[in-house]
Formats: sequence, structure tokens, C-alpha cells
Amino acid sequence: MHIGVLNRQSAVRSLELGDVRLTYVVDGAMAMFPSAFFPGFTPDYWDAHPEVLDEQGRLAMSAGGLLVERDGRRLLIDAGMGPVRGPIHVSGDLVGYSDCGALPQTLAALGHTPEDIEVVAFTHLHVDHTGWAFAPEKTFPRARYLVAAQEWAPHSCGMTVPGAPEADVLTLIGAAHTPFDDGEEIFPGVSALVTPGHSPGHTSYVISAGSERVVVLGDVFHTPAQLAHPEWPSRPDADQSGVMAARKRIAAELEQPGTVGFAFHFGDQAFGHLAGADWVPVPARALLPAPGTV
Repeated sequence: MHIGVLNRQSAVRSLELGDVRLTYVVDGAMAMFPSAFFPGFTPDYWDAHPEVLDEQGRLAMSAGGLLVERDGRRLLIDAGMGPVRGPIHVSGDLVGYSDCGALPQTLAALGHTPEDIEVVAFTHLHVDHTGWAFAPEKTFPRARYLVAAQEWAPHSCGMTVPGAPEADVLTLIGAAHTPFDDGEEIFPGVSALVTPGHSPGHTSYVISAGSERVVVLGDVFHTPAQLAHPEWPSRPDADQSGVMAARKRIAAELEQPGTVGFAFHFGDQAFGHLAGADWVPVPARALLPAPGTV
């Protein structure tokens, strides 16, 4: 077992709790410019915390999917960025760089095929969480694709949602997905918490694991500093008041005894728990090195 560091891309790490195995199937690397991606942080925060940045002064933010295995069944939460290499823009502004596209190879190295996945549940429909949904055919051919009804609602009306995939991909997701609502069990022992704000129907998930449980944060938080400062936004957040409510709800979940959190974008500290307002990483076995370089 090993604890990674916040300023490095995530290794492919696995954690076993009760009868559940959780593995971060990393798709690749993203590196974000702090002032561009977090415009609401106090200016002196980054100077006071150089340890959270890489050698080039950027935040390490891996992309990928969380593989949940129980009783021979497999759920994948999110589908990474897809084969995207180069600059990342938000509303026309350069916010970082990506070197992604390794998720199928990572899955194969873990001994799985796309046909092994029974369900793909999305936290939200942003490009770095839907990249391997269709490429261009359905990547996980046997899987049910699940999207919160609240997340899909604006797309069903033809609205343009910032951060969403191209129209052809959205059309495919629209035809393939099954909607669900807050509180529904979407897989054995996995319940949805619809936490809008970052996107219209952003969804976190609670996974029961014997006497413990895991809360999948999605993009309610992008970096641990926001646990202590929930008022600090991320550039792609659509509704700041909604984000504040979502963070309050998820922080309350993380405060419950026996709760581990999973964060897609917390460098090489994807698994952790909340101690006060601090993210305390949980040791998780590194199965493969981090794919992608930026």
C-alpha cells in the first residue's frame, strides 16, 4: 500500500472494502493553470501552498472512470476524457493541457474487456467524464448507460450546456441512456445523490462496502482546498449557489463514520477521508503507473 502525492498524476490504484473492489481506471493526465481554472481562489493561496502544484506550477488532474466490482458484476462510473491531447479551453480561454486516451488499454491491463462492464453511470455530461461513451460506436456494448434525469433535461430541450460533448455524441447518449432520480439505487449497493451546481444534474454516488461506504465526489470538488473553502469556485461551475449546496451535502456525507471519498481530480490522492476540513489520503494499491504526460 502507498499514498501518492497531490501534485502528481494518479496511478491506477485499487482499494478493497468489504465485498467491493474499487479501481481508478485512469484515462490519462490533465494539468490545469491554477489562476485560470480557479479564478475565485485568494491570490496568495498558491504562493502559500507550492506543494500542491507540479514543477511547472500547474495542478495535476487525472481523468478516468471508477470501476466498482461486486459479486462478479462491474459498474463503471464515468468514462474519462477520451483520446484528447493538447490544450484545454473553457469558454475560449486556455486553462490547461490534456494527454488522455488510455482508458481501454488500462482496462485491458486490469484483465477486463469493455464487454465486462454491465453499467456505466455518469456523474455529469462534461467532456472529461464522457470521452469513451462512444468512440464512435458504443464503447461498452453490453452496458446500460445511466444519466440523471435532471442532467439530461436541458439537452432534451436543445439547450447548449457549456462543457458538454459534441452534438453527435449527445445524440447517441440521448438515445442510449436510462434516466434516474435522486436517491435511486442504480446498481446493487450504489445509490445516486443528485447534486446540481457544477452542471444541471451533477450526480455523486454512495457505494455501500460492508461496514464502510464510499462517496464518489464527481466534480463537486476539484481540489482539496475547496473542502476548507467551499465558497471558492471552479471555472466550469455553472451555478455557484448550487455548487455551495452540493458541497454542503457531500461534506455532510463525508463526515459520516466509516466513509471514504473518491475524487477524480485530486492528483494521486483519489481515495481519502475528511478530517475536519482536511482531505486525508487513504492508502490504495498502485497497480499501474500513471498513463499520459503533460
